[in-house]
Amino acid sequence: MSKAHVIVYTRPGCHLCDEAKTAIRNAGCCDRFTLEEINIESDSELLRKYKHDIPVIVIDGVESFIHRVDPREFRTRIKRMENPI
Repeated sequence: MSKAHVIVYTRPGCHLCDEAKTAIRNAGCCDRFTLEEINIESDSELLRKYKHDIPVIVIDGVESFIHRVDPREFRTRIKRMENPI
């Protein structure tokens, strides 16, 4: 079974991004996904797309959360990716 791939689009100094990353860590399923953080300031297209909407959390290519992450819902979505219906 492969792990889900989670991307957090973020930028330096973003308190909502810090809160989202804490929620992800607190979801209790860190062993079930790989985490990649991407600074939107590193790419002009990402900056244009997400400038006012960070953090954006993408799970296996699906935009799953914007601005805030609920740890229980995050865990549910990770489990759903492991066992798609």
